[in-house]
Amino acid sequence: MSAPDLRVAVGDLLLANPVLAASGTFGYGLELADLCAPEALGAVVTKGLSPAPRAGAPMPRIAETSSGMLNAIGLENIGVEAFCSDKLPELCRLGVVVVVNVFGESPRDYVHVIERCEAEDGIAAYELNVSCPNVSSGGMEFGHDPDLLRTLTSLCRRATEKPLWVKLSPNAPNLVETARAAVDGGADTLSLINTIRAMAIDPWRRRPELARTFGGLSGPAILPIALRMVHEVHRELPDVPLVGLGGIESGLDVVRFLLAGASAVQVGTATFRRPGAMVEILDELAEYCRQTGVHELSELTGALEV
Repeated sequence: MSAPDLRVAVGDLLLANPVLAASGTFGYGLELADLCAPEALGAVVTKGLSPAPRAGAPMPRIAETSSGMLNAIGLENIGVEAFCSDKLPELCRLGVVVVVNVFGESPRDYVHVIERCEAEDGIAAYELNVSCPNVSSGGMEFGHDPDLLRTLTSLCRRATEKPLWVKLSPNAPNLVETARAAVDGGADTLSLINTIRAMAIDPWRRRPELARTFGGLSGPAILPIALRMVHEVHRELPDVPLVGLGGIESGLDVVRFLLAGASAVQVGTATFRRPGAMVEILDELAEYCRQTGVHELSELTGALEV
């Protein structure tokens, strides 16, 4: 059998394969280049960028859990100016497909980041982070209120003609309602899910393991939840491209998300334990296609039999 075609379309964005590096877990796409070539991935979603640099949350801000990880990084980043001058040129030189993750404490912040990035070449799409559970303002307040989310997305839509993704929160009161609001505001694609608000306790110190007490749970523990949410949104909005994420560790996990309705996936926590995990996952996905006679991945998207 000939090699399977791993190319995918996420809306109007054509990617060489469906495995993307998730925001916040792969730096700006260059830090792990010696262990996992960023140009070999479908795309790299950058750390969330804000108008000015952010120091993030106090330490400790990462804790290992059963089948997962908690983080409360607080969206530490170098700011959009430093990204455009110091990181983006090298990403372009390598031929990386760059999706810029955008964060702000106000709608004006989101628009500022996009407008600054619009002055540069080499950016394929934007992903609005409206679902981070680890910051005191911005983040979830937009992702939990459909009216605010619709307005924010609309403002960002006016700032760019590039594909606009919105990263949804699993902590929202009604995920389908917020998904509709994002699409109504002009989102081309929805990414889901972000981390789930959780905590860990050190029984010896009788204290939370994170300085901020609560953090976002990621890793294999949340995969069944993410699959359910991708399936629910795809069922209600079958024409909207979805990017699935949450606990992906293998090629078969990618297949699971595609069957649930995703067109592509993002891998995050797996790279903390296995920096080359995404390359391994791609190899496993290709082998699955060979064994099952899948010629194009589009055959799998939404093909779940229920």
